[in-house]
Amino acid sequence: MNRIAGRIGKRAGIAAGLTSLLVPMTIALGTAPAQAASCNVTTGPYQKQVEKFLGRTVDGRQSLADCQAIQAFQAKHGITPAAGYAGTVTWRTMNTILQQRAAGTTPNRAGACPTNRGRIACVDLTRQLTWIQDGSRLKYGPVPVRTGKDGTETRTGSKKIYWRNINHWSTLYNVSMPYAQFFDGGQAFHSTTKSMWNPPGSGGCVNMTSRDAKVYWNLLRNGDDVFVYGRKPGT
Repeated sequence: MNRIAGRIGKRAGIAAGLTSLLVPMTIALGTAPAQAASCNVTTGPYQKQVEKFLGRTVDGRQSLADCQAIQAFQAKHGITPAAGYAGTVTWRTMNTILQQRAAGTTPNRAGACPTNRGRIACVDLTRQLTWIQDGSRLKYGPVPVRTGKDGTETRTGSKKIYWRNINHWSTLYNVSMPYAQFFDGGQAFHSTTKSMWNPPGSGGCVNMTSRDAKVYWNLLRNGDDVFVYGRKPGT
């Protein structure tokens, strides 16, 4: 009897051991389908445009690989939901990046920003770009920016920098605004840690990378001109 019980116990121990090995394998194997399920494999309205931007095969049909590439782009720039769907916001972001690249080193080719005021910081809301020029000579940029969202748009027109605070803290939004240079009420150039293409946008300020905000801080002074024009996509 003891020998039978021993054999039963031994078999139970082996079965338990096999179960303990199989459970992690099942969990590990189960993660891939779960992740794949979170990817939207539905073909989006901007499928071909998004595929071309990402360097994918342009066939207008969503694949799992397409979805994962789109997801990676969305995650990088804070586009939610990051489901890999080629929708309006994703394509709008990509199209803005394409316009920024096309600007090259001649962002004021159309002459929209004044060239008769000496040192001036130009902000193009349509292309989400800013640069500093002296007359018609480009001094810095163009660099991408993140401007006001729908409802808190960055106001257009001729402005002047009137107050600067290198370590500004916003009591309105309870956030840090390093290298803040105010040019219109509470709207200012300042650095942010968010992606420049993170939708929907700022509370009205012109967000910049830390590097670009530092350069603007060193190049601009109180009284310098700022000119804001255009219209941000989606506003």
